[in-house]
Amino acid sequence: MEHAPRRLTAVRLRFCAALAVLLTLSTAHAADHVVFVTDFGLYGRHAYYFVAMDKGYYADENIDVEIVRSQGSAASIKQVANNTAQLGFADAFAVVLGRANDDIPTKLVAMVYPKSPHAIYVLKDSGISKPQDLAGKTLADTAFSSIPKLFATYAKAAGFDPSATKWIAANSDALPGMLSTKRVDGVGQYSVGEALLAAAAAPQQLREFLYADAGLDYYSNGIVASDAIIQNNPDLVRRFVKATLRGLATAMADPKAAAEIMHKHHSEIDADIAAGEMKKVKELAVQPKLGAIDPARVQKTIDIVAATYPLKKTILPSDVYASGFVPD
Repeated sequence: MEHAPRRLTAVRLRFCAALAVLLTLSTAHAADHVVFVTDFGLYGRHAYYFVAMDKGYYADENIDVEIVRSQGSAASIKQVANNTAQLGFADAFAVVLGRANDDIPTKLVAMVYPKSPHAIYVLKDSGISKPQDLAGKTLADTAFSSIPKLFATYAKAAGFDPSATKWIAANSDALPGMLSTKRVDGVGQYSVGEALLAAAAAPQQLREFLYADAGLDYYSNGIVASDAIIQNNPDLVRRFVKATLRGLATAMADPKAAAEIMHKHHSEIDADIAAGEMKKVKELAVQPKLGAIDPARVQKTIDIVAATYPLKKTILPSDVYASGFVPD
């Protein structure tokens, strides 16, 4: 009996040592927590992020993702730059403008919308059947939208004079009603928002005029990261991109199922509208290598931004995107 306390102490020591090893292993393999910020709000067009979360694609890459809403791409890149969010989704225009005018240190690491979503929507019974019919009409969009700012470039490409067309500013929530009640002839809208407009306009039908169909060739939204995280934790960026593109591919293969996952996570989002938005995402996202970024097209994007907005300094494609993060 005199050896019992000694044996008990030895058992306790072994237990503590084992516990310490388990805690060390647990800490070593703890998932990386990532705050991800959208480009604007939370809609069905963002379903593929929730597909990646729901199906465990982020977990497979040892990432725990928290998705937060933004008030626009300009706000998103600022959150990523100051590490309020580690990664984000933003328009290439915002990245170019942020880098050229405000030295905001963010770059695109994967391209989700290689085809531009900029569009104008009208009612089919409006008598506007071709882009040239927009001359002299009244159109509406939000005050900070790039669609009105690019309108002159679009009109030139489509072959009509934009000077007689009037643009008025409105709140984004008001645009569907303004179109459906014919208070304006058309509204500016990313094509991924068509399903929302269509639901508001029903039973009236919409006609779409995509800027890309007039030959405007530039990048739009993609995944962005800060210079700091690209330099200091490239593996995290690489894993996040891999899981997200896997979610995107899955959602593109079955937009309806993706929409149902989105609705499960956010019941306020209508599953039918979300499915419609994901179909539009598919139209924009398809390219030979999902997520790929071409430096020549980045330069085209910079050129279009420079022709549309004043830039304080000249920037290069290498200032706007970082290669090596899209899986082979």
